[in-house]
Amino acid sequence: MRIGHGYDVHRLVPDRELILGGVHIPYELGLLGHSDADAAVHALMDALLGAAGIGDIGKLFPDSDDRFLGASSLRLLDDVMELLRTRGLRVGNADITIIAQAPKLSRFTLEMSRTLAEHMGVTADRVNVKATTEEGLGEVSTRGIAAHAVVLLEETAPKAKNL
Repeated sequence: MRIGHGYDVHRLVPDRELILGGVHIPYELGLLGHSDADAAVHALMDALLGAAGIGDIGKLFPDSDDRFLGASSLRLLDDVMELLRTRGLRVGNADITIIAQAPKLSRFTLEMSRTLAEHMGVTADRVNVKATTEEGLGEVSTRGIAAHAVVLLEETAPKAKNL
């Protein structure tokens, strides 16, 4: 088994859609970034890549590469999952925490779990998404949205033991 942790944060700005966990959230502000700036999926991808020991999303999908300009983070997650499959790894489970003072996200977390599970090829009970505020104490949660993710990867076939 392999465990990985990911973290991402993006600033809230006008004239952008708010997409979190692959779900469109109705809100007057969106996240600023090179892609769709989905902080939850970005944290998840970094956790997956970290558990696999193969870098991070900045290495795979650099913001200096216009191929990723406006890209769907779910499409990038699909690429990460294909990379993991080629290395004989599958998701055991994922746990994601989104930190945002506004908007309130609890009514969207189940849809996020289902969407992410579908893209990772697991059942929805293996993906937990939750949202919290910082009770007005954190600068990040009032000016942006952050996310943490923890994942467990499993090898699809055991490696032969050296005798």
